[in-house]
Parts: sequence; structure tokens; C-alpha cells
Amino acid sequence: MAIWKNFADKLKNAGNKWTQSVSNLFSDEPITEEFWSDLEEQLILGDVGIDAAESLIKRLRQESIDKRISNVSELKTAFSELLISQLEAIPGMGQPLNIGKKPSVVIMIGVNGSGKTTTSGKLAAQLKNSGVKVIMAAADTFRAAAIEQLKAWGVKTGVRVIAQSQDSDPAAVVFDAIMAAKAAGDDVIIADTAGRLHTKSNLMEELSKVNRVVKREITEGAAEVLIVLDAVTGQNGFLQAETFSKVMPITGVILTKFDNTSKGGIILAIADKLKMPIRYVGLGEGVDDLQLFDPRTFIETLLDVKK
Repeated sequence: MAIWKNFADKLKNAGNKWTQSVSNLFSDEPITEEFWSDLEEQLILGDVGIDAAESLIKRLRQESIDKRISNVSELKTAFSELLISQLEAIPGMGQPLNIGKKPSVVIMIGVNGSGKTTTSGKLAAQLKNSGVKVIMAAADTFRAAAIEQLKAWGVKTGVRVIAQSQDSDPAAVVFDAIMAAKAAGDDVIIADTAGRLHTKSNLMEELSKVNRVVKREITEGAAEVLIVLDAVTGQNGFLQAETFSKVMPITGVILTKFDNTSKGGIILAIADKLKMPIRYVGLGEGVDDLQLFDPRTFIETLLDVKK
């Protein structure tokens, strides 16, 4: 399919160094203890996590025994299938937005600097380009810059932005957006929210209120609650996700700035530790660089598995 070819091409252009290092280990040589040690080291260096790395090595060792594999190069396909199965085991992995109900509310959460507002704009642009009627809600009222940034995306994409002044009630902004969407017959509302974890208690209460307002106005509640994580922050992303998940029912992860990280193992770590599906991956600055995630294409492309 063209969409996955495009994803593969963008992954290759991103040139993640960690995955290249892992791929290079699978040379045409006999399997040795040194190989297992080097592979485990690369997995840990790539932010897969110690427990997940040990589990993968254990399972791959067993695969080599069961299939009587003695050459390292022959292990690459087995390793690829192992990683793919681990990712695909998470419900919702790589699925497009669930926006069948009109209007559907997509709440974007995440810390400041994760690329949340930019990602909101990119999602809105993609939806509009596919024929969906979409508006955005500037519910990050803590930062005036966030409101202006979302408005700029609105101008750039031709998508209406519902906003109030700085320090306004975020839930009131979302309420206004829902009312506006119902009146105009819009399909989707993308709500960009605040992410200041240094005032965690206030932020969590704000998000809870936003969630309550959405449920009050739309019986089914938010169609999606997507947490935006910066791939560069690595393991810190887990703490962020755990904090936000206490007040919001997270339905998926958008991993931004994957083209800027040398630790691509964060994708495997998210699946292993958080059990949350990755929905999109950011591979550059352009609107089209926000790509729907596909586990098989991702693993086979980055490990250079020949089909």
C-alpha cells in the first residue's frame, strides 16, 4: 500500500542511528555469547529498558534453539518477527483515529515542549485534507504562546480555532468548541491542552474538568485521548504517561521527533511498559511527516529486513 511505502521512505530518510547499530550486529557469522552480549547492550543503549531487553534476548535465544539457527544473519528475520509480534499484541497499535461519531473530540495531552501543539495542527491539516470537517480548541490557556501557535496553524491550514484569552478556563474553551462544532456540523474537535507538570495538581484538575465537560456534552465522552511524547526524552516519557493516565483515559501515543533521537528503542519500551498503542510517529517538520504508525513496516525498514 502506498501509505506504508511512504512511511518506509520517511523512516529511511530519518536515519535512526540506533536501529542501524542493531541491524549491523546481524552479520554472516556463527552465533556466539559475544553476539548475545552485544545485542543486549545495544537494546539497553537504545532505551528499550533492561527488563525488556533481557526478555527479548531470552525469547530470541529460544527461537534460535527451536529453529536450529546457528548463523547470526539468519536470526535477523526471527528477531524482526519477535519485535513485530510484541508491538502488534497491543490493542489499537497503529490504528487511525476513532472518529465515527459526530462531533468526535480528540484531546491532546503531554508536557510542554513535546510538540503537542504542532502535532495538533498537523493532525487537523491531515484530517481537513482527507475531507473531514475539523476545528481546533486552544485549551492550553496557561501559555499565551500556545494559543498564538495554534491560531497560526489555523491560518496556515484554514482550520477554525476556538480560543479565549490567556488564563481562561480550559474547560470553557472546549465547551465553546463543542457548541461551535455542533452548530456548524463539524466532524472533529482537536483540543490542545496544557502540559505544565511543575504545577501538577492544578494541571490534573484542569484536565479532569475538561474530561467532565466533554462527557456532559457528548455522551460517549472523548473519542480519543492522545498523549504526545518526545522520543528524545526516552524513559522520562513513562513518568509523563503514568502521571497523565491517572486523570485521563489515554487511548494512544503520538511519538514526536523520532528523526532527532538516537534511541529508537523507546517504541519497544512504550509497548512493553505502558501497554499503550502507538498511533502516529513524527519523522520531520512537515505536515506529512506525521505518519500513521505501522509495526511491520517500522521494524522491517529499520532492521533492513529483505522481503
